[in-house]
Amino acid sequence: MTLREQIYNITLKDSLAYSGLDNLFCYMSKILKAQIGDIKREFKTLIKNGDVFEMRRGKYIAIPSHGYAKGKFLGNAKGFGFVQLGTVKGEQDIFIPANMTKDAIDGDKVIIKINSHSDEGSDGEVLTIYQPVKHVVGVVVKKNSNYFLEPDNNHIPFNIRLNKGKLRYNPGERVVIEVHRSPNNKLSGIVSEVLGKSDDVKAMELGIIREHELYETFPEEVDRACDKISLKVTPSQKKNRVDFTKEEIFTIDGEDAQDFDDAISISRTKNGYILGVHIADVGEYVREGSVIDDEAFNRGTSVYFPTSVLPMLPEVLSNGICSLQEGVERLTLSCIMEVDKNGKVISHKICESVIKSKARLTYTQVSEMLAGKKNKASKVEKSLGIMLELSKILERKKNNAGYLDLDIPEPQFVFDSEGKAIDVEKRERNDAHRLIEDFMVLANETVAKEFCLRDIPFVYRVHESPQKDKLEKVCDFMKGLGMKIPAIPDTITPQYYQDLLKLCEGKDYEETVNKILLRSLQKAKYTNKNLGHFGLALEFYCHFTSPIRRYPDLCIHRIIKEFLHKKLTKTRLDDLKLASFEYSEQSSVTERNAEKAEREVDDLWKAYLMRDKVGQVFEGIISSVTNYGLFVELDNTVEGLLRIEDLPTDTYLFLERQLKLKGQNHTFKLGDKIKVILASANVFTRKIDFGYKI
Repeated sequence: MTLREQIYNITLKDSLAYSGLDNLFCYMSKILKAQIGDIKREFKTLIKNGDVFEMRRGKYIAIPSHGYAKGKFLGNAKGFGFVQLGTVKGEQDIFIPANMTKDAIDGDKVIIKINSHSDEGSDGEVLTIYQPVKHVVGVVVKKNSNYFLEPDNNHIPFNIRLNKGKLRYNPGERVVIEVHRSPNNKLSGIVSEVLGKSDDVKAMELGIIREHELYETFPEEVDRACDKISLKVTPSQKKNRVDFTKEEIFTIDGEDAQDFDDAISISRTKNGYILGVHIADVGEYVREGSVIDDEAFNRGTSVYFPTSVLPMLPEVLSNGICSLQEGVERLTLSCIMEVDKNGKVISHKICESVIKSKARLTYTQVSEMLAGKKNKASKVEKSLGIMLELSKILERKKNNAGYLDLDIPEPQFVFDSEGKAIDVEKRERNDAHRLIEDFMVLANETVAKEFCLRDIPFVYRVHESPQKDKLEKVCDFMKGLGMKIPAIPDTITPQYYQDLLKLCEGKDYEETVNKILLRSLQKAKYTNKNLGHFGLALEFYCHFTSPIRRYPDLCIHRIIKEFLHKKLTKTRLDDLKLASFEYSEQSSVTERNAEKAEREVDDLWKAYLMRDKVGQVFEGIISSVTNYGLFVELDNTVEGLLRIEDLPTDTYLFLERQLKLKGQNHTFKLGDKIKVILASANVFTRKIDFGYKI
């Protein structure tokens, strides 16, 4: 047990009441046999993270306990709010009346006291804001001689007064403010960035990005640290590494990719194949605790928008020395797997290595070459043929295990020379994509299995089994389509989900059922406990293959390197138990933040794209059914709301388990094709509304 966990457990068990912190630290130092300096550091971290709270002067309690809890404040335009608790699985949000928010705003991390429980829910009051929102985006408005920010976030129910700062701004401009709080929590702000005019779509996009605390540039100290990094692999760095520079190793990525963090190699053996997955050795350049590492931890992931990429690492690393570019030496961590003819890994080796990529190939080039067209990929045609052969074997193996291939299309935008969206379509996924996915999954599984069996602290990518009540709703819907559904087993398996998918193959409603099955699954996350991956039907899984763009991959690379260099002492292993937990929590949080930002920017561009098509008729599919209307998705992935009052006049009953609106004369259910008229496309709210086409 780490020192921080020991301190927390003491606080949880006894609560702590001392006349001064020094006395408290002396007490803990004595019973835990630890240095006072270490006690101070860990105790302050517990307070900063909201795990320990000073409920009154000199009285400390652990959170959650004694009717106190911590969570994220979810604001409401009417002034009240809810606190989303992240501590207890399935816990309901706590209602906070408007007069008990302590001026918390949407997104603040707060500690609350829960005042009452009932069948309808629980309510409480905010006691303190332990992690406040730092920035807010909005439009400048002027009232009399004073300037205010009207927040873009409509869950902040008031304007924020602007104080004078260095930047000049005008009413009607979209800006970012740095939030200031007075001792009594009253809010004001100073403009830290002017994004553009309020009706400029590019300023709106940047506003979404800033709302999620995402930035293109890096702090000066990070840039200075990068200036010291060698832009070439040095002889000393290659020492004691396995030299693969003569091997036929190459990369396959998208046309626009710049950060190539995985390369592959293959050869055929008497009993099967030798597959090499070679991953950029980012840990060689980004050392734990460095300023570059601190920034990577805060970012957690690269974020991908239709017009830009916000990298986790500075360009000198992500697109430079860590990128496995064609024809240059690069340091890698390699997972060399001996795979039999049934797709089973019968032996493997993980090692530090150096490679020189023979080709930078694209998915399109590989797909076309595999279809018989000569192009750049033809120079490694033999290897690609063997790879496709192995990929097909792995596909059969994972399908037999229950792998869920929920092929939900993603949007791909087309932009003009001014960076404005002119079209959106479904992103293509071909054999080249599947080939890379198969090999990366195999490497991730192999690495996770080794370190789990060695009982070394690690960061796993887990996907827990779905909840039965959600699956029951899916089965009810499928029965409504006339399908004969097998009984739900006591232990839900990937194979059961796969059986449901097979019932829909080739049917008009196949994509619809795929989507509702996806919604019934739990969300994948990072954790330091190996809980398996339901969707992939794997007992062991981690993210090892993308350390340039994902922090958990970088974390486990460093653990692997320490293991290879025999540096995992008992003390270090104890440290890694806590570190792997923190890495997992942070990586899950930053991933969710990035996904939300990406989704909101996609919605912005979809609304922008549709804004001049009002009045046009489209055919779509009902993608969701609610008690207030239908969501309709067009073939180009654009989705909008058809409100119940805009449906043909009828008395509708919302049948939740059957996912339909049923009237006396009309019935609308999930998956139905429907014609709609575009009623509005609002770039400010990013909402699209449809009307019904008779």
